[in-house]
Amino acid sequence: MIRTGLLVAAWLAATSAPVWAESWSVVPEASSFGFISVKEGDIAEVHSFGKLSGTIDDGKAEVLIDLASVETHVDIRNERMREILFDVATTPNIIVTAEIDLEAYKDLAIGARTTQEIDFTIDTGTFSSDYFAEVNVTRVGPDAVSVASAQPIPVDASEFGYADGIEKLREIAGLDEISIIVPVSFDLMLRR
Repeated sequence: MIRTGLLVAAWLAATSAPVWAESWSVVPEASSFGFISVKEGDIAEVHSFGKLSGTIDDGKAEVLIDLASVETHVDIRNERMREILFDVATTPNIIVTAEIDLEAYKDLAIGARTTQEIDFTIDTGTFSSDYFAEVNVTRVGPDAVSVASAQPIPVDASEFGYADGIEKLREIAGLDEISIIVPVSFDLMLRR
């Protein structure tokens, strides 16, 4: 009887453990991280990064963005951004970190969405800056959650040492202006 009681207690402890606190991974093919550049005051162009990876472990989120995967839809511009702006030979990745407690969404119905405010950090390895955003958290399946920016987040590229690179790109393209403020957005699919 005592042995049976111990087995039942062990089973209850195992089944009542917070399974949502387990490790989650970014699903790269279902995720996106993009930005908009604005030139000549009113010409906006949408860009993205093709390679993302990341995890959430115990609420600590880390997303790795491969800067060499920048996609501007113009080959020469991709090359110039990789070499002149991002200098991928020296800094191949950006790391975005945040605290996201997915345990808080375990009771969210599949298909339901809620909004949360989060603080996050963008780190190039040389420069780092903190930001704040509202994100939409959608439970898309029993073991899948989408975390997406509720609106674009204005990022000051000069905080990451990109001002000189933007100026060089402006000169090469013969433009009067390229904005240093870059709206950023993301939509990350996470799977347990």
